[in-house]
Amino acid sequence: MTTASTLTTLHATRVLRCAPEGPALDGERAALDLVGDAMGQDAELVAVPAERCGTEFFRLRSGVAGAVVQKFANYRLRLAVVGDISRHLADSSALRDFVYESNRGRQLWFVADEGELAERLRPTG
Repeated sequence: MTTASTLTTLHATRVLRCAPEGPALDGERAALDLVGDAMGQDAELVAVPAERCGTEFFRLRSGVAGAVVQKFANYRLRLAVVGDISRHLADSSALRDFVYESNRGRQLWFVADEGELAERLRPTG
């Protein structure tokens, strides 16, 4: 199991929260490790601290983010990157567009903190 993951429930969604320390989310193998952890605990969403995402994750041309997100989608798991990514956003308009579009959907979210994640999971209506 990945270092210090904690299963919690936020607004009826089972969330596997990953600790800031631990292996980087830097490719398909790391994604599959997290998918395995999440499936083993019947989680629906994995919350990964932004500092666990390798630099290449935020360089869209590298293909790392796409490969990671595809693994999560294949297993019907959602992913939230939690934390400050402003330095990465400042360097790339493509990344800003990717984050904007991702946050409009339900598969991948980029949120500033746990409070924003909880708000995104709050039922509407």
